[in-house]
Amino acid sequence: MKISIGNDHAGTEYKLAIIGLLKSMDIEVENYGTDGTDSVDYPDFIHPVSEDVSSGKADFGIIICGSGNGATMTANKHQKVRAALCWNKEIVSLAREHNNANILSLPARFIAIPQALDMVKTFLNTPFEGGRHQRRIDKIPCY
Repeated sequence: MKISIGNDHAGTEYKLAIIGLLKSMDIEVENYGTDGTDSVDYPDFIHPVSEDVSSGKADFGIIICGSGNGATMTANKHQKVRAALCWNKEIVSLAREHNNANILSLPARFIAIPQALDMVKTFLNTPFEGGRHQRRIDKIPCY
């Protein structure tokens, strides 16, 4: 499995913790995020993650910014991307089960790192239910 990850300055500490978790699970990681805390523009780090997921170069993506909103909006501009802004494990489960989310967006300023790590585990371990949900997902794209 390969995961692409991207973050702005608000998500650096989160990204580093998530990369540690993913590597401990023997998951290959492509890091597009900033490693610093100086202000940067989140789209510069989110577009490459979205391109990887859209093209199939990565199985999933994880994106992190302060509120998660800008990152999610940016990611969802890409074809085949279903980025879900999540703030607890229950929302993560539903995003995977019902929406087949392929990018997890985390709001760094509103969750703690241990919570983020649990959310990543939930994201990776929750399967898509298919069935009636697939019909709805097929209606999402505008292309």
